[in-house]
Amino acid sequence: MTQGMTGYDRRMLALMNRREGAPMYATAARRRLAVGAHIALTVASVAAWLLTVVGEQRWAMWTMLALLLPWCVATGVINAATRGLLELRERALDERQRAERVRVAARARQIMLWLLLAAAAGAGIAAQQGWDTGGLLFPVLFTAFVVHWLMPLWVAGLAVQDDPADLEFDAADE
Repeated sequence: MTQGMTGYDRRMLALMNRREGAPMYATAARRRLAVGAHIALTVASVAAWLLTVVGEQRWAMWTMLALLLPWCVATGVINAATRGLLELRERALDERQRAERVRVAARARQIMLWLLLAAAAGAGIAAQQGWDTGGLLFPVLFTAFVVHWLMPLWVAGLAVQDDPADLEFDAADE
């Protein structure tokens, strides 16, 4: 696995495998909480950014900046839980991790397909009803972009398995 790795690859691999934050993602419930928090922070950040850009609401810029640090922490927790599955270069991953990366990408694609289908159906229904949706095009497309970008991270965070418990062997059992 370490053959052909650069110094950057080795540093990133070591960083993604540090165990100091393990209590934050040690159980499936904690990982689900981290992913849920990340989704909520992402929704709030996208809304604040759209209010800043489209709505010209200056207060939203400060809200977005306040959300940035917790969003980065939640991203780090998910990346640590997945051992950098999506952040590391392919040459830094073993065969199991490569296969998991492919599975995560495929599942994220499936979810995005259904989300885009729902958005297209909603747009079709709105057009059929004669509703004016012209002002929603940019916010919806930007939101779809962000969800498409982050969906693999969320799927990987939810799919990660608990670390196997250390097996303790009793000398009398051998």
